[in-house]
Amino acid sequence: MDSRAWDERYAASELVWGTEPNRWVVRELAGLAPGRALDLAAGEGRNSIWLAGLGWEVTGLDFSTVALGRAERLTASLPDEVADRLTWRHGDARGFEAPPEGYDLVVVAYLQLAAEDRRAALCRAAAALAPGGTLLVIGHDSTNPTEGVGGPQDPAVLYTPEDVLADLAGAGLRTVRAERALRPVAAEAGHRGGPEGGGAVAVDALVRLERPA
Repeated sequence: MDSRAWDERYAASELVWGTEPNRWVVRELAGLAPGRALDLAAGEGRNSIWLAGLGWEVTGLDFSTVALGRAERLTASLPDEVADRLTWRHGDARGFEAPPEGYDLVVVAYLQLAAEDRRAALCRAAAALAPGGTLLVIGHDSTNPTEGVGGPQDPAVLYTPEDVLADLAGAGLRTVRAERALRPVAAEAGHRGGPEGGGAVAVDALVRLERPA
């Protein structure tokens, strides 16, 4: 989907993904010391806002102007000390420019791109990491259409943890975790394509890496 298609999708309903952060973002990042963070494909900003609430200085980047408008409206309702930590930026994950000092954390959550474009975005994300920084990649796993529920059904935009590791094989990062994670969709009813339903789960690809200090 291009930026216009995402604009149309966001415009069609209010808060497509809800306001709660993704459960894997919370699990993996709650214990990190705050620093500078980049949220690629930030959407309406739920993960960025959660990080800012923990003390992170967050840049949320997305190519949908509608999604960013929603994020800005949510920001306006936050306490000043949280809102002041948030910067919203219109741009493409495949070609953004990181500041020279880099980021202590880069989050790539449910970025849906074909393999070549995904590789370009992930390599950009890795290059944006400062020494000691963390890169967290979460997406719909390639097995989700047959073993899970919801999410895109086009195999071209799905991937596995092994695909992420192959994309970043030359980036000089250390693997902390690479796994398929089962996400109860009823707990995240606003998630992309995830229906509500008792006991239903989606299969996510989760990879966490670090740049050596």
